[in-house]
Amino acid sequence: MDQALETVQMEIKGLILDPASKTPIVLLHDPSGNSFLPIWIGVFEANAIALSIEGVEPPRPMTHDLLMTSLKSIGVEVQRVTISDLKDSTFYAVISLHGPAGDHLIDSRPSDAIALALRAEAPIFAHRSVLESAQAVEFTSRLSNEEQLKKWLENAAEDDFGEYEM
Repeated sequence: MDQALETVQMEIKGLILDPASKTPIVLLHDPSGNSFLPIWIGVFEANAIALSIEGVEPPRPMTHDLLMTSLKSIGVEVQRVTISDLKDSTFYAVISLHGPAGDHLIDSRPSDAIALALRAEAPIFAHRSVLESAQAVEFTSRLSNEEQLKKWLENAAEDDFGEYEM
């Protein structure tokens, strides 16, 4: 398989705030390796992701809930989301759908794709080329991933976070 198209399954490790800009960051983790992929996201999307991670049901449907309900009502499944590209400091994602009319790929912001994937219980992937382009943080010492991540965040310089746009 072409390395540019090779994907790696990712898991959400957590949500943090960029210490410099106070912008939310969703941390994706490669469970089969030691890579973390930080993606800067908006406050509203971070809230939607956090509510889903915590299993909180809002009293009224949020945008991602509405979209999920709409897709289900017409027989469409979210099969997976893929962090597909990084151009000019902006991440891109694709939502893979399957329904009565066949398979479709929908362009999306990563934050919206992740929020939808959580509601659909769909896997999250990243193209290996994105991991390499984003210079995903790699931890290889004997410390646990949590200890390594905490230490990296505490010692990170502003330049370590890059200037990714939402």
